[in-house]
Amino acid sequence: MDIKNPLHTAGTYRLVRAEQIALLALCTALILAHWDQMNWWRAVAAFWIIDILGYLPGAIAYRRRGGGRIPPFYHHLYNFAHTYLVVGTGVALWAWFAGPEWAMLAAPFHLSIDRGVFGNVFKPVALPFEPVPVPEVWSELMRTPRELQP
Repeated sequence: MDIKNPLHTAGTYRLVRAEQIALLALCTALILAHWDQMNWWRAVAAFWIIDILGYLPGAIAYRRRGGGRIPPFYHHLYNFAHTYLVVGTGVALWAWFAGPEWAMLAAPFHLSIDRGVFGNVFKPVALPFEPVPVPEVWSELMRTPRELQP
């Protein structure tokens, strides 16, 4: 993947997931090491707020449409709520106003589970909101570069 070819191959996708699993392992180790210092109410809130704001609205809309297309807003909302930039800004503000605490690890823990374990990165508008195979998209993506030239 590069700036001219913004697509993952199976191998690069596995590498991205492996990086996230490594981050998950680090977060897990830190959570376990500081278990008794963790404010669990805040940790649970930090973990779930990402999906409450970013995933649930789109999931509800998707199910109401019977798995059909939903407005792009829901994809964008998911992507906004599931980026390290936004979540990191939220954690930085939390630390600024309340001081740093171990419960903050719940945020990268959540994102690394989504990306490393479940393989969910961002949701392209061209694909269904929930992960389902879309053969016509894959047939286009899997064409050789020679076939793609005009």
